[in-house]
Amino acid sequence: MNLPVTAPRMVRVAFVLSLFFMVAEVLAAGPEYRIEVDGLACPFCAYGIEKKLLAVQGVEGVETHIGEGVVMVTMEEGIALDEAVAKQAVREAGFTLRGFEQVSPPSGQ
Repeated sequence: MNLPVTAPRMVRVAFVLSLFFMVAEVLAAGPEYRIEVDGLACPFCAYGIEKKLLAVQGVEGVETHIGEGVVMVTMEEGIALDEAVAKQAVREAGFTLRGFEQVSPPSGQ
């Protein structure tokens, strides 16, 4: 039996598929780290530190919170961020690492 494909049905299918892929991406995310940085004061500062951290192998994403002096780093699945590597990247950007903690475990744990 062939059912005609209607626009509302296609919209529902597209919605379900996009929801599936969003959930799969979240579940496949690697560990996330909270890095506290001294001297983070402006968008230019944020750009500099983001650029250095994104150059670290395995970094999937970086989110900077200037007012808090915090940088959130998300790693690829199965890859951990070493504190010494983070400290070096922060130092190369011209800042001082004040705090480092893993805030979410890798998926599957």
